[in-house]
Order: sequence, then structure tokens, then C-alpha cells
Amino acid sequence: MLLKRYNIGCIMRVVPRNKIIRPEVSFDTMLRDIFIFRKELYMKYIYGTMDHEDLTISKLQDKVYIGTKVTVKGAIHAVRNMGEIAFVILRRWDGLLQTVYEDSSLDVSVNELKEGETVCVRGILREEKRAPGGIEILLTSILVLSKPKETLPLDISKWKLSASLEARLDQRAIALRNIRERSKFKLQEGIVRGFREFLYEQGFTEIHTPKIGAKSAEGGANLFRLEYFHRPAVLQQSPQFYKQMMVGVFDRVFETGPVFRAEKHNTKRHLNEYTSLDLEMGYVENFTDIMEMETGFLQYMVNLLDKDYKKELDLLDIKLPKVDEIPYVTFTNAKELVSEKYHRKIKNPYDLEPEEELLIGQYFKEEDNADFVFVTHYPSKKRPFYAMDDPKDPTFTLSFDLLFHGMEITTGGQRIHDYCELCQKMKARKIEVDGMQKYLDVFRYGMPPHGGLGIGLERLTMQLIGDDNVRETTLFPRDQGRLVP
Repeated sequence: MLLKRYNIGCIMRVVPRNKIIRPEVSFDTMLRDIFIFRKELYMKYIYGTMDHEDLTISKLQDKVYIGTKVTVKGAIHAVRNMGEIAFVILRRWDGLLQTVYEDSSLDVSVNELKEGETVCVRGILREEKRAPGGIEILLTSILVLSKPKETLPLDISKWKLSASLEARLDQRAIALRNIRERSKFKLQEGIVRGFREFLYEQGFTEIHTPKIGAKSAEGGANLFRLEYFHRPAVLQQSPQFYKQMMVGVFDRVFETGPVFRAEKHNTKRHLNEYTSLDLEMGYVENFTDIMEMETGFLQYMVNLLDKDYKKELDLLDIKLPKVDEIPYVTFTNAKELVSEKYHRKIKNPYDLEPEEELLIGQYFKEEDNADFVFVTHYPSKKRPFYAMDDPKDPTFTLSFDLLFHGMEITTGGQRIHDYCELCQKMKARKIEVDGMQKYLDVFRYGMPPHGGLGIGLERLTMQLIGDDNVRETTLFPRDQGRLVP
């Protein structure tokens, strides 16, 4: 063996200085110690997040840093050169920070600084009421980390972007560097966060369902069809089937994820891909249980936004909606109320037109100071096969839409849980069971009374903010004409 070629004494153990290795130490022990030594020599470890010298803007708000030398990294949002003094505004995820350039001896000339550069700055933090956040840094050094190759295509430092919606969407990732533009999506984060947190508290389990399937939950011809390993498949319009299947497992489930609609529309309220906030809950006594759950979520969401997203609300000048109570009215009565008050003829007896939704919202705002209103008992003809019909009048369903400032943001209701009743309704509507056997099986083997809903995230955000086009509140919109960016 190789070790026989050397004096055994050359194999040294890692021991305290002056300690003699005794001859009785075994050969195996020496080999083990050599392995440990080599391991310590070559291997390194990561121990989780560590504190770095670089501070966030949020941390700088702490009075403890006033008067001290601080280090901050960020992107140059704007440079305002006043001659003897210049203001270099930095942008981070948590806001804007004003830095003051007074010392011409700094490594980088203020004339060389450009919007879009990323820098690491050091300086003395001081209070300044006129600056963003009431603080600023008197610069002592600037280190340029990266330089843009070209000038920004949009003037993102402006309070409000003057470019058209199409121009902003074409340069979406740049446009969102504007503080007001990106604030919309911080609020959207708060909506999703509120949805998750509230439902966790209510005993819901979060699930993640496939978006490719053999059959659509909603039916109809407006489906994105694709070939799936030589078999026909579709992109899901809803996680409905899977939600219902999982009610039999977890009782209460929810999901946030994309859904796909192939409708050839080009309106301010429609997208071909959007994010749906879905929930399904078992052991309901009435479809109003679902309406109560959504009201609870909206109350939680409003409180969360008011508490943790005050900066974004102020930037966008948003007044949070009233959610302490939400009125509800039947589909038929809603149509009649609007027709009578606004002298509008009822044109479609089976569905609400966008103008009717707007007038219903207006009616309840004027009469009840309500921002939201539930419209219940939609005609069975316009609801999916799994919607439970009203036992008192089967031409209507135990379902609802939630209108927010006159626009539908939610569709929900109680579902059929009896296998025979479900099959009978499918047969009456001439719905083929091919591709839905696994869905039907869960009812064959027993399901509790249940119901659920789906909320359009982008629409909810749009109505909250007061935008008039759902693309404004969609990170990267997908419509008939847009596949990029």
C-alpha cells in the first residue's frame, strides 16, 4: 500500500502544539484525522441570511442612524444639478432616497451620473423634512456598480408617466420603475397576501392545480387548444374541477393562479390570461356562507392595506372601500330597480350587461353608500352545469356575482354535490362525460355540500385603484394582440 513508502511519523494529526503523537495511535485513527483536516481545509458553509453594511431605505427611517455614516445601494432615479449643489435621487424597492452632492472632490463627477446607473454611496445621514421620507445623505463617496448602454426610453422620474398605455406596455419593465406605476403592484401584492393570510386563519389549505387538461370546467368553444403528446388538450379556464375534488380531501381549499380565456374580445375589462383567487369550502349550509367568507376576506384585505400599504395608498390617492357590511339583491330585483330608477329598458333577461352592472353599483352607492353589492340567484341558463339550482325555482341558481364600483369581480355559489343530480343536469344539457370521469368519480363516492368562488385579481386591483383599463393593473398583459414582453 502507498503509505508503506513513507515513514509513519510523517502522517501528522491535528493536535495542540508540543503534543506528541504516541505510537499506540491506530492507523484508522490517523486516516480519519487526515480526512477531517482535508475537509476543514476545502469545505465552506452558508449559515443563512447575514447583516450587511448596505442599508435599506426603510431601515434608514430609524432615528438611530441620524448623524452617522451609512452605506446604501440603489439605482439613480433622477439627477437634479443646481450648480454648486446637486441632488441625486436613489430608487430601491422600498422607495426613494435623496442624496446631496456638495463635494466636487468625490471620485465621480456629478455630470457623469446618469439615470439608470446603479451605485453604492456612503455619507452622513441627516434629517430633511423636504426630502422623501424626511431624510437625506450628504455624500462622501460614490461607487458606480453598473452603467446603462442607452438612455431610458421613458421619463420614469416624472410623477406621472405621460406616455400612452401602449407605449408603457411595450416598455413594461422600464415603465414600472416609475414609483406610482409600481405602487399598483405593491397593492396587488397586499390583496393576494390578504387572501392567503385570511384563508389560512379560516382553516383553508392552499393547493396548486394543473393548467393543462383534457376538459374545460366552464365548457364552451372559447378554449385555447393544444396538442399534448399527440392527444388533444386545453388550457384551463378555471381550477373548478380540481377545487371541488379537493374539498373531499381537505374540506376547505384555495388557490391563486393563472386562468385562460380564448374569447376574441378587445375591451377594457377583459384579458385572455388573468390571475384568479379561488376558494372552495365544504359543509356549507347555504350559498350565503360563501358570500360571508368573501366579505370577511375583503374586511381583512382593507385592514391589511390600511396598516402595511399606507405609502402606496397615499401615492395613488386611494380611499379604501366600505366593507363593514355588503348589501345583496336578487338578479331579477336588481334589474327592476335599475330599470325603474334610471328609466332603462331591460334588454337581456338572462344576464347583466356592463351598463347594468354600472347602474346597479351606482344605485347602491346612492341609496346605501355601498361600494360593493352581491347580485344573487342568476338564471340557471347562464350558469355552469355544476351550479346548484334553487329548489324554490329551478330556473334560477344559488349563485352570485360581486360587483365593486359597478363591475363584476367575483362569480360564485353553491355547487351540486349529489352524483345523480349532477349526471342528470349534464345529460339535460347534452354535456359529454368524456374527459370528466375522474371528476365525476369523486361525487360517485360521496361529497359534502359545498360551494366556492373565483375573484379576478386584476379587476379587483383596477377597481380599487380607480383605473379604467384592466391592462393598467396587469403586470404583463395577454390579450389578442400582445404576447410580449
